[in-house]
Amino acid sequence: MQKPRLRPRLHVRVRPIPGFSFNRMIPNILTLLALCAGMTAIRLAVNENYKAAVVAIIVAGILDGIDGRIARLLKGTSEFGAELDSLSDFVSFGVAPAMLVYVWTLHSLQSLGWVIALLYAVCCALRLARFNTQIGADLPPYAYNFFTGVPAPGAAGLAIIPMIAQFEFDWDGFRTPWLSALVLAGVAALMVSRVPTFSLKRVHVPREWALGFFLLIVALAALATTEPWATMLIVGLVYIGSIPWSIKAFLRLRRAAEELRAAGRGELLELER
Repeated sequence: MQKPRLRPRLHVRVRPIPGFSFNRMIPNILTLLALCAGMTAIRLAVNENYKAAVVAIIVAGILDGIDGRIARLLKGTSEFGAELDSLSDFVSFGVAPAMLVYVWTLHSLQSLGWVIALLYAVCCALRLARFNTQIGADLPPYAYNFFTGVPAPGAAGLAIIPMIAQFEFDWDGFRTPWLSALVLAGVAALMVSRVPTFSLKRVHVPREWALGFFLLIVALAALATTEPWATMLIVGLVYIGSIPWSIKAFLRLRRAAEELRAAGRGELLELER
């Protein structure tokens, strides 16, 4: 009697999704929350709840600012997290501000307003793509604390400055579509420019300055609670004012590095002689 053939057992291995270990899960959850905040801003804009939409974009910016630091603190950085962060940034700081400003005022310019909103979103995508290609690249020491161009979260904050000013001063002149078009186009150009801007994510606060920095954060939180629009407006204007300072600091550091390099070459030539 012939024995029945036993069917081979199939062993199915389910590979874990990259980026979902415990140390990597927390920063990735924060990144996804930032993405949800950006999508919520779009929904609120469509419903003409503009103040809540601005708050949602600010919340997305706060979450984007802390997810990377928490990832480095937990040693949970990964390529998956970096890609997820860029996709979240594009939605929260590229699509959401463009849609918000378009629904708020740019729609009155019809096709031109939509073109400017598209321009902003496209420049944000190009800026993030350029940033991703520079991850892991060898940068000169003087360029370590600088971004190339305005980062996406900062650009989103600058793009909605006319809205924040209108909320604070209640003057419809800030809602002029041509003003928002000019601001949006200018911020789009800054994103894809080679202008060096300070990188706050890479700044380490010295221990002796920790107490003063903590008090500054507490003061900003108190101001944001009592006068949110004025605080956001001041922060945005301070950031704009820091751009010439960052350019000057970058050029000074680059000049010093070039002088040291030239001096080193001169000493090497003297030794060879």
